Amino acid sequence: MNPFKIFYGWWIVIATFLITLYVGGVVFYGFTAIFEPIADDMEWSYTQVSLASSLRGLEAGLLAPLMGMLTDRWGPRKLLFGGGLLVATGMILLSYTDSLLTFYGAFAILALGSSSCTTTVLMTAVANWFRNKVGVASGIAISGFGFSGLFIPLIVKLIDMYEWRMAILILGVGAFIVIIPLSLLFRHKPEQYGYVPDGYLSKITTPASSTVTEGPKFKVTQAIKTGTFWKIAISLFCHMAIVSAIATHVMPYLSSVGVARSTSALVAAAIPLVSVAGRIGLGQLGDKVEKRIAVATSLSLMCIGAVLFAYAPSSGIWLLVAFVCLFGVGYGGTNALRPALVREYYGRADFGTIFGLITGISMLGSIMGPAVAGWAYDYWGGTYNGIWYFFAFLTLTAFTLVMSIRSLKGTSVSELT
Repeated sequence: MNPFKIFYGWWIVIATFLITLYVGGVVFYGFTAIFEPIADDMEWSYTQVSLASSLRGLEAGLLAPLMGMLTDRWGPRKLLFGGGLLVATGMILLSYTDSLLTFYGAFAILALGSSSCTTTVLMTAVANWFRNKVGVASGIAISGFGFSGLFIPLIVKLIDMYEWRMAILILGVGAFIVIIPLSLLFRHKPEQYGYVPDGYLSKITTPASSTVTEGPKFKVTQAIKTGTFWKIAISLFCHMAIVSAIATHVMPYLSSVGVARSTSALVAAAIPLVSVAGRIGLGQLGDKVEKRIAVATSLSLMCIGAVLFAYAPSSGIWLLVAFVCLFGVGYGGTNALRPALVREYYGRADFGTIFGLITGISMLGSIMGPAVAGWAYDYWGGTYNGIWYFFAFLTLTAFTLVMSIRSLKGTSVSELT
């Protein structure tokens, strides 16, 4: 259970990194590269195409609480295996799209698959194996999403070489090859294998192991009665709204203001790549200071970045560099700190279910974000105008909510039962 004397939790972190790398690249970030080719080829409006991303967010949001509960009950391996099969099936079906019904159906399958093999399931697996190091472990694990930006230029190149249908088919086959074998590496909880979180032997009392504390033990029915739960959920709703909107529309938006497709692809790829610095750096910060402070710092960077994104066309594209740096680091940090924030306040007893419920609520933001941006483009006659200022305001709202969170240490769990 401890190959090469490395704590097995770190193997789970590596497997999580690789799965998020692939799924993030082909399902989430890669969509901006196929957005315009599909819209042009099928002669669909931006609103119609954007609704596919919203549909993905709707189903993923509805499924997140269920996935969290099933992860607590079954462990992550079965869910990841099934999710990998569904992601591959959805991508292959998408390559055969001939109508809006088929298009939306493929994204429904992709949503079901990605819900089974991304954030809720993977972060629950990591959080079960770490406590004192959960911030840095989560940051490294979720950095796969950051490096998945490398897939965007690759997908653009595949589309240029083979057109969008064959490019998506190739990526669908790749999902079988990558996700299925990695899913078999996952284990549920360290106690089942003679360990406690962070790698200490559970049967041996040492000075190091004595520093491992279990923390709070909230059940989901108790957690939802606290104001902290709703502040975290609503702030992450705002976070997901702007992230999904920019991830979906960054290339169409930049094209609308005269930026070459090759350049916009580089910008789209740079955002998640730069986010790696936030995922790891702010993830480490969250292990040293109050996690709400680290999350608020991330959100403030996102807010400033969104304003620069809106302002860039009228003041010089050079502002896009500042946008990429600030927004990328900010949103990467928030993503990495989400599981650590929830674990700090509610513990590990029902972590998967609680985190899944919060993720489900926040995913409603990923439904709203792309649809609102697409509607704005169509309504304003081919321009995004000031829609990014609206998303900057949402991020400021999230910052305010996070800063207002107070400790639950004085809360009696029994009173919430």
